[in-house]
Amino acid sequence: METNPLLTPSTLPFEAPPFDRISDAHYRPAMEEGMRRHRAEIEAIATSTEPASFENTIVAFERCGQDLARACGAFYNIAGAATNEALQAIKAEMAPRLAAHNDAITLDARLFARVKALHDARGSLALDAVDARLLERCYTRFVRAGALLDAEGKERMTRLNEEEAGLVARFEENILKERADMAIVVDAEAQLVGMSTDAIEAAAVSAKEKGHPGKWLIDLRNTTTQPVLAELKDRALRERIMRASLARNGRGNAWDNSALIARLAQLRAEKARLLGFATWAHFVMDDQMARSPANAMALMGRMAPAAAANARKELAKLQSLADAQGGAIAVQSWDWDFFAEQVRKADFDFDEAEVKPYLEFERVLQEGVFFAANVLFGLRFRERFDLPVYHTDARVFDIIDADGSAIGLCYGDYYARDNKNGGAWMSTFVDQSTLLGQKPVITQVCNYTKPSAGQPCLLSWDDVITLFHEFGHGLHGMLSAQKYPRFSGTSTSTDFVEFPSQFNENWALEPVVLERYARHHRTGEPLPAVLSEKLRKARTFNQGYRTTEYLACALLDLEWHSRTADDPLVNDVDAFERAVLAKHGLAIEQVPPRYRSRYFSHAWTGYAANYYAYLWSEVMDADAYAWFKEHGGMTRANGERLRATVLSMGGSKPEDQLYRDLTGRDPRVEPLLEKRGMAG
Repeated sequence: METNPLLTPSTLPFEAPPFDRISDAHYRPAMEEGMRRHRAEIEAIATSTEPASFENTIVAFERCGQDLARACGAFYNIAGAATNEALQAIKAEMAPRLAAHNDAITLDARLFARVKALHDARGSLALDAVDARLLERCYTRFVRAGALLDAEGKERMTRLNEEEAGLVARFEENILKERADMAIVVDAEAQLVGMSTDAIEAAAVSAKEKGHPGKWLIDLRNTTTQPVLAELKDRALRERIMRASLARNGRGNAWDNSALIARLAQLRAEKARLLGFATWAHFVMDDQMARSPANAMALMGRMAPAAAANARKELAKLQSLADAQGGAIAVQSWDWDFFAEQVRKADFDFDEAEVKPYLEFERVLQEGVFFAANVLFGLRFRERFDLPVYHTDARVFDIIDADGSAIGLCYGDYYARDNKNGGAWMSTFVDQSTLLGQKPVITQVCNYTKPSAGQPCLLSWDDVITLFHEFGHGLHGMLSAQKYPRFSGTSTSTDFVEFPSQFNENWALEPVVLERYARHHRTGEPLPAVLSEKLRKARTFNQGYRTTEYLACALLDLEWHSRTADDPLVNDVDAFERAVLAKHGLAIEQVPPRYRSRYFSHAWTGYAANYYAYLWSEVMDADAYAWFKEHGGMTRANGERLRATVLSMGGSKPEDQLYRDLTGRDPRVEPLLEKRGMAG
C-alpha cells in the first residue's frame, strides 16, 4: 500500500494524477483501502463523545473520504476514456461494493442522529448562508438515501442499490462492446461517394488498424443518426448504417440490454416506493428545479405538438425533393440527413461541405473556445508537456487567470477510440475546494474522427457546438470558488447544470469569435461573410427534426421512470417505445429518438428521469443570452457577472436564486421558442 500512487496526494502540480506511475493493478487495492480509510473516518465522527457541532460533524464529513475520491476519480475517468478488459472487470466488481459502501454511510443511524440533531437545531446555530445550505443539503442527502427507513427498509435499499450498480456497469460495458462490434465494414470505395477524400482515407486507416486491410470502416457514434448519413449517396449503405445503429444492444446477443433496462426501471420504482414517492421520476424531481414530473411534462408538452408539426412539414419538403429527383422512393430515416442537406442548400444556399474546410479542430479550440473564455473572463490556456497522460491523444493545459496566476489544469482528449465511451463529456480528476486546499483539475472528452497522419481534423458545425458545450461545463468547474467540495463546480441540480454548457454554445456564432477561428485550413482565409450569414440564417433549419428526436428521448426517459413498483416488467422494449411516442404525438417513423432505450446512456447511468434537463436548462440559456444582448453582449463585464453569480457559486445557493442573481428575473420561455423557430 505504501507504493500505491493513488493512496497519497500527488506531488505533481495541482495534484494531477501521476499516470506514469499508475497501472491497472493499482485501482482495485486503492479503492479497497480508500473504502477502509473512509469507514474509519466515518466511525470516528459517528462515535465521537463530543456533542454534535457543525465543525465536528458536517465539516468533518466534508473532509473525509479523500483517498477513496482520488482513486475513484482516476479510475472512472480512465475507465470511460481508455478502458480495457481489466478495467471493465474491476468496474463490474467494484460498482456494487462501492454502492454498499455508500449505503453503509448514509444509512448509519449513529451518524444520521448527529446530522439530524444539528438540522433540528439549525435555527439556533448562527450559521452563515453557505454553512446553513451545507447542513440542509447534508441532511437531505441522508434522508433521500433512506436514513429515515426502518431496519428492514434499509436492508432492502442496500440490496437494491447493489443490484442497480452492477446492472449499470453491465449496461455501459454492453454499449461499448456492441458499438465496436457493429462498426460498418465497406468493401468498395465506390460506395463512399459523397464523403470527403480525407474522411475516406481515415476510414481506410481505421479498417486496416482493425484487421480489414483494403477496406473502409465507418464507426458508429452513440446517437441514433450518424453524421456520415448526410454525405453518402449510396442509399443501400445509408440504410445499412441506420439499421445497424437502431439495432444496437437489442439483437439477442450477450450485449442485449432489453432485460437489463426493464429490471433497472423496476428497481428504481421499488426504491422510490420505499422512500415514499409514487415513482422514481417523482423522487428525482422533488430535488430538482422542476419539482415534479408534471412541471417537466408541461414544458415538453408545450413544445411537442409544434415540434412534430414542424417535423412533418420538413418531411414533406424532403419527399418533394426526392420525388423531383425521380427516385420513386419514400423518404426514410436513413434518407433524412442526405436530403435535408440538399434542402438546406436550396433554401439557405448553405452547404455544410462549404463550411467544413474552415472548421479545423485545433483552430476552433485555440481561437474559438479558448479565445471566448479570454474575452469573457480573461482566461488563458497554456499547453504543457511535462505532465504524464493516460493516453498519447490526451493533452494538458494550465488554466491562467486574468491576474496571471495558474488556477488549475484542463485535460483534453478529443479523438474517438474503440476503448472510449461514445459521446462527449466533462469530468474532474480533482474538485476545487478551499477547505481541502484543492484547485480544479478538469477533463474534457470528445469523439472526433482522428485524421490520418499529416491531414487536418475538420469538424462539422455540430462538432463545433459540442466543443463549446463541453467547455461550458469545464468553465463551471474551472471557475468554482467554493469552500466545500459538496458545492464545487458542477455540483448543482441536473436541470441547472446544463445551463452554463448550453449558454457557452452561443459564442460559437458571435462575430468576434467566429472570425477568429473560422479560417480555411489551407489558406488561412476567413470564412466569407456570405457563408457566416448563411450559417446564422440556417440555425432554425431542421429544428422540427432536432426538437422531435430530443423530446422523444426525454419522454422515453420520463415514462420509463414513471412506472410504479407494481407495474409488470417490460418484456417488449420496442412495443413500450412505440406506445410512448404515440401517446405524445411523436411517432414519426422517419424521426427516431436521438437514442433508443437500449443504448440511451443518459437514462440509465446518470440522468435517470432527468433528460428533460437539457430543455429546462435551454430555457435559461436562451433567456440569459437575451439578457446579455440587452446589456451589451459579449463583454468582460457581463462575463465577470456570469462568473460571480453562477460559475463560481457551484451549488452553494438554490438554483433559481443563482439564475435571478445573474439576470434579475425568472427565465422566460419565449426566447427559446424563437431560437428554435417555433415562436407562435
